[in-house]
Amino acid sequence: MRILLPPCIKTAGLFTVGLLFGLTLLAHNGKIAYAYPLGAIKVDGDFSDWPSTAVRYNIDTRLSDAKPTGTDDLSGYFQVGYRADNRSLYLAFTVTDDDFVEDSTKQVRWNTQDGLELSLDARHLPGRSGVTSFMCSKYLRNINNAYYDPFSKNASWKIVEVVMVQKGNTRFYEWRISLGDQFVIGKSVGADFLIFDMDRDSSFTYTSWGKGDAKYRNPNSLGDILLMPVRVNLGTVTGAIAWEKPISEKLPGTVRFTSVQHPATWVQVEVDSTGAYAATIPPGNYTVQLPDAYFQRGKKLYGTASVKAITLAVKGSQSIQAPSIYIPSTPVPDLVPEKGILHQFTAADAAKVDQFVETYQQYYKIPGVSLALIKDGKLAYYKTYGVKNTFTGEKVDSLTLFEAASITKPVFSLAVQKLAERGVIDLDKPLYLYLPYKDIEYDDRYKLITATHVLTHRTGFPNWRWMTPDNKLKLLFTPGTQYNYSGEGFEYLKMVVEKITGKKVEQVLQEEVIEPVGLYHTFFSRNDSLRALVANGHNDGLPNYDELPDSPGMAYSMHTEARIFTRFLLYLLEQKGLKASTYENMWRKHSDFVYDADDDKPTVPEYMGMSFQIRETPFGKSFGHGGNNGDFRCQFEVYKDLKMGYVLFTNADTAYPLLDVMRRFLVEGKGQ
Repeated sequence: MRILLPPCIKTAGLFTVGLLFGLTLLAHNGKIAYAYPLGAIKVDGDFSDWPSTAVRYNIDTRLSDAKPTGTDDLSGYFQVGYRADNRSLYLAFTVTDDDFVEDSTKQVRWNTQDGLELSLDARHLPGRSGVTSFMCSKYLRNINNAYYDPFSKNASWKIVEVVMVQKGNTRFYEWRISLGDQFVIGKSVGADFLIFDMDRDSSFTYTSWGKGDAKYRNPNSLGDILLMPVRVNLGTVTGAIAWEKPISEKLPGTVRFTSVQHPATWVQVEVDSTGAYAATIPPGNYTVQLPDAYFQRGKKLYGTASVKAITLAVKGSQSIQAPSIYIPSTPVPDLVPEKGILHQFTAADAAKVDQFVETYQQYYKIPGVSLALIKDGKLAYYKTYGVKNTFTGEKVDSLTLFEAASITKPVFSLAVQKLAERGVIDLDKPLYLYLPYKDIEYDDRYKLITATHVLTHRTGFPNWRWMTPDNKLKLLFTPGTQYNYSGEGFEYLKMVVEKITGKKVEQVLQEEVIEPVGLYHTFFSRNDSLRALVANGHNDGLPNYDELPDSPGMAYSMHTEARIFTRFLLYLLEQKGLKASTYENMWRKHSDFVYDADDDKPTVPEYMGMSFQIRETPFGKSFGHGGNNGDFRCQFEVYKDLKMGYVLFTNADTAYPLLDVMRRFLVEGKGQ
C-alpha cells in the first residue's frame, strides 16, 4: 500500500511572512547493500535455501515519532541477492515483533496494521527516475507507481512474488522482483522499505534501513543496492568534506561515487557530523563529488557548483585516503538591490528580472514560473520560465495554467462582496439562516458564523477538518472571537451562495468576476482545456500526478496564469465594480494574524482585511494574498499608492524563498 497524504490536501496560503523552508537535497540516504548471485531459491518464507554467507543489514532507522520500546517490540534485518536467469532481485526480511496485529476491517489502511512496504527505483538515474512501492500485509496489497517513469508506470504485482510466514514472534518476508531490462550486473538500483508495527495498545511505529521520508515516491529517500558479478574483494575509500573557512554550519549529508567506466553504477554514502565519510565499493575508477549544486542551512544557501569532482582508482582489499573536498564558506548572493528595481523600471531592467528568477530557480530547484509586473497601474512586464514537468521537459508558455491555491479566496470574496452590495446576501447574517450545516450542527455555536467571519477567518473552524485528530469538523473557538485561517469556512460559504442564488458557484463567478474583470483562461474545476494546459506540481523536484478537481473549491481550486491574473489586480487597484466604502472595508483591519513562537515576525504592520492580507509599508498600504497547495506556490501583492505590484505562480514546493524575497527585489529593496 502506498503511504499517502489524504487526497486533495489544500493548505493555507497568505503571504510567506518571511518563511523559508529547508531545501530538500537530491541525495540517496547513504546506505549501500551488495547483492550477489544466488542458487535455486523458492519464494516460500523459508530461508534455508539462502547462503549462510548472505550479509545481514539491520533495520534500525526509526522514522516515526513514536519509537519501539525495545528489540522485542520491533527489530530485524534483511538479506539481498539476485538470479541472472530470471533477471530478478531477491530480498529476505526477518522481523521480530511481540505484538503482531492484522486488520481485516473494511477500513484497513497502511497505519492500522503490521506490514512491510518495499520501495524500488529500478532505473536509478540521479534525480531522474521514479519509485514503485509495494505494500505487503495479509489484508492489504497495494502498489504505488510513478506515472512519469518508464519502468514504474508499467510495474504491477505480476513482476513480484512475496510470501510472509509467521513463527512465534518472528515474521519472515521473502520477495522476488523481476527487474526486466533494468537488470544489469554491475549496476546499482535504489531500494528501501518501511516496516510497520501496530500494537494492540494502538501505538504505531515504523522503521527502515535508511533515512528519508516519503519513500513510496521519493527516490532520494532510498539506499543503493549494487548487483555484484561475483564475490570480489572490495576496496575502502575514506575522506572528508570541509568548509574552506571554518564556520558553524552543518555540512552536506552525502557524497556520491560514480563509476568512470559504467556511469549507471553509482552510490552515495553518509557524511558524519565532522565531515568524514567511508565507502566500501568494488574495484574501479570513480569520481567523488557532492550531489547537489546548492544546499540550504536556515536562511542561508551555499553553493557547490565550483567544487570539482575527485577521481580515484579503487583496488580490491585496499584502503585509500581521498583528498578532502572543500566547500565555499560564503553563502550565495540573494541578488536583492538596495532599492527595488520596479520604481524606475525600463526595458533594460527586464534582463535583471530574468536573471533573478532564473537564478532562484537554480538555487531552489523551481521547475516553472509565470510572472507579471505592474507599474503605473499597467502591465509592465510578463515572462514565463522553465518547464511544466521536469521529466518531459515541456516548456512553460503563455497558455500554461498553474494552481492558484488560496489566491482563489480573494477572487471568491470579490463575488460575495458584489452579491452583498445588491442585497443578495447579508454579510452579517448568520449563515445557518440561509443553509443549516449538518456537518457541524451538533455544536450550536456554529449558528453565530456569518459571511464576514468566513472572509476574515474568524469562523472558529480549523483550516481543514482532516487536520483534526478525529477527522471531524469542529469549532476551535466561539465564532467571531479569534482568528484562525480556514478553508472550511469558504466551503460552507460556497454552499450558502449556491443556495441563495440558485446557481452553481462557477456560474456566479462567471457573472460576478470572470466576465466583468476579463479573467478569461481561468478555471475552477476539471475540463478538457485545463487538462491540456495545466503544469505539473512538483515535490522534491519530482512531478506529481494530481487529479484535477471535479468540483470547484473556493479555498483552493482556481487555475490561472500571471498575465491574465493582472486584470484582477488592476480591477481592484482601480476600485471597479464596488463602492468606495466597500473597498475601504475590504482593506481595513479585521483580524490580527497569529504567529507561532518560531515564526519570523513582520517588520511592518500586517493584518487580515476582507480576504486580503494588508501590509502598511514605507511605500504605503499594500494588499495581496499567497497560495500553497503543497506542490504549487504563488503570491501577489499590489502597492496602492505606488500603483505597482506583481503576481507570481510556481509549480514547486521549494518556491517559498523566491516568493519571500520578490517584494524586496521589486519594491522594498534590501533595506526593508
